[in-house]
Amino acid sequence: MSSPLHLDAIRLAYDTPRGPHTVVDGFSLSLEAGDIACLFGPSGCGKTTVLRAIAGFEPVRAGTIRLGEVLLSSGQKHLPPEQRRVGMMFQEYALFPHLSAAKNVAFGLRRLDRAAQQARVAEMLALVGLADAGERYPHELSGGQQQRIALARALAPSPALLLLDEPFSNLDGGTRERLTAEVRDILKQAGQTAILVTHNEAEAHAMADRIGVMHGGRITHWLDTVA
Repeated sequence: MSSPLHLDAIRLAYDTPRGPHTVVDGFSLSLEAGDIACLFGPSGCGKTTVLRAIAGFEPVRAGTIRLGEVLLSSGQKHLPPEQRRVGMMFQEYALFPHLSAAKNVAFGLRRLDRAAQQARVAEMLALVGLADAGERYPHELSGGQQQRIALARALAPSPALLLLDEPFSNLDGGTRERLTAEVRDILKQAGQTAILVTHNEAEAHAMADRIGVMHGGRITHWLDTVA
């Protein structure tokens, strides 16, 4: 089940020979369960760093990150990524070329028995509109189909939160526009809480309920969309 997300005044920094280099400071965000938010801004504004901190790949120097009732990160605590119930989609689809579409979707379901795996895979393939593509391999799928399989794989373990880092940037314009609308519909149908990172304004407005415009490691203002 999806969960609300709360970031309270987090600070993120990288160690350098000259001391810590702060990338994000005083960053706060609240996202209700089932909502889709977008972090929008130019390269270097800190949006991907925030995403990595939520996923557990970057520790916070100050502030807190909570998902539902669970404290994921603080200056004193850092829950490992595999314990966070956070799914991720990247601009590289990262499908396993030697596995069929169905086996790619099943990859994160190894704790389930075979029958439960098969049922969940079938459900996810139907959700993304590729019910008949389970036996096909990634090289036999179009770029848009590969991205939908990657989405099915990310949703299969029922993450409390899904993070999408520039997921459409490798697609041509027409496919990108169509798939953005399709993915939003899929996420809404699944009731999935999600955060999208992009520097594409049209994509942000088409995908998200709310857009956080970032500059210098902070959200300068929020925009509500009509997506």
